Amino acid sequence: MTATHPTHAPSTAKRGWAAGMTTFAAVMLMIAGILGIMRGIAAIAEDEVFLATPDYVFAFDLTGWGWVHLILGVVAVIVSMGLFQASAWARVVGVGIAGLVIIANFISLPSYPVWSVVMIAMSAFIIWALCADTRRSSS
Repeated sequence: MTATHPTHAPSTAKRGWAAGMTTFAAVMLMIAGILGIMRGIAAIAEDEVFLATPDYVFAFDLTGWGWVHLILGVVAVIVSMGLFQASAWARVVGVGIAGLVIIANFISLPSYPVWSVVMIAMSAFIIWALCADTRRSSS
């Protein structure tokens, strides 16, 4: 009886840790999505909010990038709702969306550098949390 008890406790702890990481990722993705929506609206409505760098390698229209951030933000919010329900599809799509958020913020780095670095770091934490070991025991 004592031999089965120690093996049962770590698997319960691992499942609790995995559930906590998924909740963490869902909250962070929700925040990143809302911030992306706000950033997208700001870029679409008022191009003067962002710094324009004329000699940047990735020269894009700020209004176009506003739409990219807005769309990624909306999708991130939707995916985070799926993560709150522990959906397997949301975990996979969440990693993909967080990766796209990193790429979009890297490309728009000169337009709003501090914000972009914060969003890149937040998205990296989301990917880490969603890729944490979530193997469930068979018992």
